[in-house]
Amino acid sequence: MAQNDDTDRSNKTLEPTEKKLNDARNKGDTPASRETGNLMVVVALTLIGLFALPAQTAPLVEAFAQLFDMSGRIVVGEGAAGLAQLDAVFSHFMIAVAVALAPIFLLLLGGAAMGVVIRGETVIALDRIKPKASNISPLSGLKRLFSADSLVEFLKSLLKVLAVGALAIWATYEAVSDMWTGPGFLPEKLPGYLAEAAVKLLLVVAALLVPITIFDIIWKRFDWIRKNRMSHKEVKDEHKELEGSPEIRAKRAQLRRQRSATAMATAVPMATVILTNPTRLAIALKYDRGSDAAPVCVAKGADYMARRIREIAFENDVPMVENVPLTRALYEVIEVDGTVPVEHWAVLAEIIGFVLDLESNLKGTLPANSMLMTDPR
Repeated sequence: MAQNDDTDRSNKTLEPTEKKLNDARNKGDTPASRETGNLMVVVALTLIGLFALPAQTAPLVEAFAQLFDMSGRIVVGEGAAGLAQLDAVFSHFMIAVAVALAPIFLLLLGGAAMGVVIRGETVIALDRIKPKASNISPLSGLKRLFSADSLVEFLKSLLKVLAVGALAIWATYEAVSDMWTGPGFLPEKLPGYLAEAAVKLLLVVAALLVPITIFDIIWKRFDWIRKNRMSHKEVKDEHKELEGSPEIRAKRAQLRRQRSATAMATAVPMATVILTNPTRLAIALKYDRGSDAAPVCVAKGADYMARRIREIAFENDVPMVENVPLTRALYEVIEVDGTVPVEHWAVLAEIIGFVLDLESNLKGTLPANSMLMTDPR
């Protein structure tokens, strides 16, 4: 079994297709980095320590001071009147506290939102919450435990713990040393001093987490692509599936018909003559004496398309000439935007000459096997 898994993985050397990646996303498998959330939390706490706390400390202290001051002066009655008095006092206090703490909560929410935005693709997939036997299988658990993902996560966690622990010890040592050795240190300066030391520690931790987060984003993307690599057989099967889908075939056929109809409606009115055989085939030819070396096919069709060519030609007064042998022969060899082969120039020269004579109100003669058509049906 292990040998088969290794062989299967070794065969998957091709980059995943967009369909394979979309299928993985639909199953909840995305290259999302969890380190971005940790980084943004630290950044939000740093901003709180630098800006929000200094600005909101005074309103918060004032709200508590007013509450303590009122506690010795207010008289609370009994029953409903007393409850109403307590409600008025605490409502004012809670509103003041909420206003003072609002910027702090907004910064935390903003940090969490930014962490979700930059962490990578986020999808909601029911497959993630469906019970699976592999989730409780000891063998699957051991494979996940000793996988490359687990190793990378362990190394990242170990690095973060060691680095943040060393930084915390360093910051604490510096803070305590400065506090005891500094001249004239007063107890009332302690809160501000501790806040300053905490912000300094958060700044250093944020700077440390930036390269770890960048590495984690790159690694997650690389590992996601690696896991979704495909074998030659998978690529061929996917191609067959897409090509063989009835919906895809129908959609492509519809698009081809729409493009053909649009091109035909534009090209046929510009044609010089329409060759028919008389009802099944139709070929629209354009010839400009000043610029074309030979007649050019601007549209052709069979059955329904042939009928549409004749109808558009009739609506736009484009001459239609029935010549069964010539139409059949040209239909097999000429493509749209292609020129008429040399071996058919002689017969076509007579037909086009006849058409041009008609436009000049001159009398001309159609070649053998040809007749002018007036009924588009």
